[in-house]
Amino acid sequence: MKHFLMLFAGSAAYFAWFYWFVGLRPEHVFLYFFVLALFYAHQTTRRFLFAFAVFIAYWIIYDSMRVMPNYEVNPIHVAEPYLLEKSWFGIDASDGRFTLNEYFRIYHSSFLDIMSGLFYLNWVPVPLIFAFWLLRNDKLLFLKFSYAFVFTNIVGFCIYYLYPAAPPWYVEKYGFDVIYGTQGNAAGLLNFDRLLGIHLFQGMYQKNANVFAAIPSLHSAYPVLCLLYGWRLNKTWLNVLFSVFVLGIWFSAVYTRHHYLIDVLLGGTVAVVSYFAFEWLSEKTVLKKWFAALEQQL
Repeated sequence: MKHFLMLFAGSAAYFAWFYWFVGLRPEHVFLYFFVLALFYAHQTTRRFLFAFAVFIAYWIIYDSMRVMPNYEVNPIHVAEPYLLEKSWFGIDASDGRFTLNEYFRIYHSSFLDIMSGLFYLNWVPVPLIFAFWLLRNDKLLFLKFSYAFVFTNIVGFCIYYLYPAAPPWYVEKYGFDVIYGTQGNAAGLLNFDRLLGIHLFQGMYQKNANVFAAIPSLHSAYPVLCLLYGWRLNKTWLNVLFSVFVLGIWFSAVYTRHHYLIDVLLGGTVAVVSYFAFEWLSEKTVLKKWFAALEQQL
């Protein structure tokens, strides 16, 4: 009875939160039944669910940012990032000075369109695959990587609220005017969809939880975090793979006009700072005992 009451209360709270505050969507219902199936299917799937619960929590936190958009907390910065980017990293041409994003909008190729799309498709799968591999081979490092991943995101989310910033494609489409409630846009990734005759990125970015969250680029932070934790395994092939992943994501973020180079560099900085901060916390606080206890249960 106690278990049934806890399940009922948790389910009610979950659906009430998404229905009344966030906005209930099919993926929320799918996640609920997926988690339920993993919990009740087998002891092994339950352990798997327990291990990856922190990633589920991250997704819920990110999606819940819709409740209070960052532009309701602080003013949106549109012109400042653009002008700083043009000043620091602009390209001079006969007809003026361009940002890297503006340059790639004019000079792009089918090869780079496909390559950038493939890299961007893997900004979540690669960290998850790496986490799964760590779970099977180094449980303590898996726990540290997983929680550091969420910690890095929370740091990034805080910056989103402190400094709401528009991405390059927004300036391209709307200029420096602030338009609240703007729908997400796949920008340069639409070339990937067009070349393959699909609507993958178009549909994906229409569900973007927050358009004005360009600084820092967390897309650029994730591969850096993979590289930092992968480095500790002393595997040359893995270091090379993650280094290529970092460069590919960073280039793609700028090439597809989703981020300025400034955003990308700040994203990498957030990953590095969060990594060292989290590692310090995990060794100096109660987290060390917490991880030791969790490791025994995995």
